[in-house]
Amino acid sequence: MNFKRYFTVILCGVLALSFYPLYMGVRVVSDVIRYGMVAPENYPKYIIPYTPIALAVIMSVILMPVIIKHAKRTAVWIASALSISVFFIAEHLLESNVIVGDGTVKLEDWQMFMCYVPPDWFEERVWTAVDVLMGEYSPTFKIHFYLISIILIITILNSIYGFAQMILSGERGRKKALIIQSVCAGLFLGLCILACFTAFFRDGSLTVSTLSAILMSLFFVLFGVTSGVFAGSFCVGKKKIYSVIIPSIVASLVTLAMYIGEMFLLSGNLYHLGTGIFFESIPGIVLAPIDIVIILLSGGINALLCSLLSSCKNE
Repeated sequence: MNFKRYFTVILCGVLALSFYPLYMGVRVVSDVIRYGMVAPENYPKYIIPYTPIALAVIMSVILMPVIIKHAKRTAVWIASALSISVFFIAEHLLESNVIVGDGTVKLEDWQMFMCYVPPDWFEERVWTAVDVLMGEYSPTFKIHFYLISIILIITILNSIYGFAQMILSGERGRKKALIIQSVCAGLFLGLCILACFTAFFRDGSLTVSTLSAILMSLFFVLFGVTSGVFAGSFCVGKKKIYSVIIPSIVASLVTLAMYIGEMFLLSGNLYHLGTGIFFESIPGIVLAPIDIVIILLSGGINALLCSLLSSCKNE
């Protein structure tokens, strides 16, 4: 496939996949312009952060020929910086200007509760005085939103730009790494979309069901692995400390950062993935033994993948 055909296919694909978040974004902005607010029943599930993410990725894909031509080896970094800037600008505009309901709740406040239970259950939820999210609003809950958004943007662009540069240069050293990166990013995006519509079937309680626990654990592990593979894709064939160890540390640290974001969301708590000592917080820290296992597992899986990539670089 030549670059022109590749660019056309990728642009069409990104536009097609972005149809829902873009359409819903236009709908919300239209309601705000006409009525000054968007009714709760008309609020699309998780317009933030996915409408800004879609805008950010589309922008960098449209500019891909220009960026690659002038930036060459640093193209993906410049594209990522551009996309992240577009994302934060769009995110800020939506959060600060979209009002949900009777004109008193900004979108960022509304989104906080949408993280807690599936959007369709919000009105039916019996809120009690002990609910951990009913305290004072804090913007720190968005840490995990922003972290997820940045990882999605840079990993998607790494795949898109990586294959484009491979087509132009003929250098195939990163091919397997880019394939694994694409698979990880695609699976993680799929889990993000599932979370948008189901909130992983959480019911508002800190102790979640078995299904929720499995999905949340998979989400955390895949989040770390996707980040680690991104770091490792630039170090294929280098010394083990760069190609395997550092990317695996990145994977575990990013997973830990996700837990920190969840802790802010839940006012200093974490979801309990089960009952018993293995699922209870360790004295002195918020994490439970199962959480530590998940953090280490993301690094371990990443180490295995990066080891395989380094061993078959020239195949």
